[in-house]
Amino acid sequence: MKKDGKLVRDKIPEIIENSGKEPIIRVLDDTEYKEELLKKLYEEYNEVIEAKTKEETLEECSDVLEVLIALLEYNGYTLEYLLKCRDEKKEKRGAFQKRLYLVKVK
Repeated sequence: MKKDGKLVRDKIPEIIENSGKEPIIRVLDDTEYKEELLKKLYEEYNEVIEAKTKEETLEECSDVLEVLIALLEYNGYTLEYLLKCRDEKKEKRGAFQKRLYLVKVK
């Protein structure tokens, strides 16, 4: 039996109903929603780590992105604004494309 009590995507209750089962749901308040978004982000992060194939990694990364977008919106930001901030940071500090590994600093 699956663990009860977690944040789910908006269409999950409908999918459960269509399978002949009855979902028991409630709407979270702001504090609970933020807490559950953070739990969901951690859950999805772990699923990325556990992914075995490129396809699984892509699927799990899309879940992480969906949670990040929800977390951004909760805080009054958009994905576009995040990408702008990313570009600014990339311009100042670079990206991870060169695969550089800092061993130590003398």
